[in-house]
Amino acid sequence: MHAVILAGGKGVRLRPYTTALPKPLVPIGDQHPILDIVLRQLASSGFTTCTMAIGHLGHIIRAYVGDGAQWGLRVTYATEESPLGTMGPLLPLLDRLPEDFLVLNGDILTDLDFAEVLRHHTAAAAPLTIATYHRTVPIDFGVLTTDAGRVVDFAEKPSLDYQVSMGVYGLSRATLAPYTPGLPLGFDELVLDLLRAGTPPSVHDFTGYWLDIGRPDDYDRANAEFTSHRGLLLRGV
Repeated sequence: MHAVILAGGKGVRLRPYTTALPKPLVPIGDQHPILDIVLRQLASSGFTTCTMAIGHLGHIIRAYVGDGAQWGLRVTYATEESPLGTMGPLLPLLDRLPEDFLVLNGDILTDLDFAEVLRHHTAAAAPLTIATYHRTVPIDFGVLTTDAGRVVDFAEKPSLDYQVSMGVYGLSRATLAPYTPGLPLGFDELVLDLLRAGTPPSVHDFTGYWLDIGRPDDYDRANAEFTSHRGLLLRGV
């Protein structure tokens, strides 16, 4: 089983933590960089090979991960010279990838079974499989619905429910074949293209632990929760 880890972003929202470190290498619990946890999880799930898509401060990631031997993985690298979006970095790699593979962001904490996502994707024969998580978003305002200059409905501080992408995907090489290597390709563009083509992505619903470390408060929460969640995140490692 093969995984591609997207680790080329600048981590702008997480500054100042990412001023000198790429986001996947910021430490959690003063012990494990995020990327260390992800690589441990992949290895324990049965993955044997991995491609690191690097860009900003990529030389630091390469120096830390090396060939992946310390995790029992064979790691190779693809360098993003300019921003290519979420899926764009995969396009020049297609001839080096198996028909079905896992793609994940290098900055998430979760106890999701990565191997199960890939198995789900293969069994569904879908062009793309998206791991999803239920999010409830509170709105701290009274929300008005208006029509023709009049209020027709009102809700005081409602909550909105969404299924959101976890940043973990099962993907098939044929799905990316129509796109041009070297040009940007976002996850949003790919999903909309698949919907327009009548070939919708499959969904892998998940109800366990998931935290996208995108902002300083997310990072603070990850550190605060790591001690109590360590056994969950590093289960079987």
